[in-house]
Amino acid sequence: MAFVFLALAIVAEVVATSALKASDGFTRLWPSVTVVIGYGLAFYLLALVLRSVPVGIAYAFWAGLGIVLVTLVGLVVYGERPDLPALLGLAMIVGGVVVIQVFSSVSAH
Repeated sequence: MAFVFLALAIVAEVVATSALKASDGFTRLWPSVTVVIGYGLAFYLLALVLRSVPVGIAYAFWAGLGIVLVTLVGLVVYGERPDLPALLGLAMIVGGVVVIQVFSSVSAH
């Protein structure tokens, strides 16, 4: 169940971060409300995850997948196109998360 909560936490964080851009510096009400609710939900769910998953592992997934998903939202919603170095960096982040999950004895499988 911890990884379900982690997936939901990541989605909440991606929604909040995407809304942060849309809030235009907290000058637009509904995107700003979405930011506060999204981050609140994300951190609550992450706290639940940390009951059973080591903090380093949880944070690796949270940060790594969050970065990739926010980049995809930036591409689709805001038309922000990453260049080749950015794509290579994202591939390394995903590779790092896979290595942790597949090969680490610390990971909660």
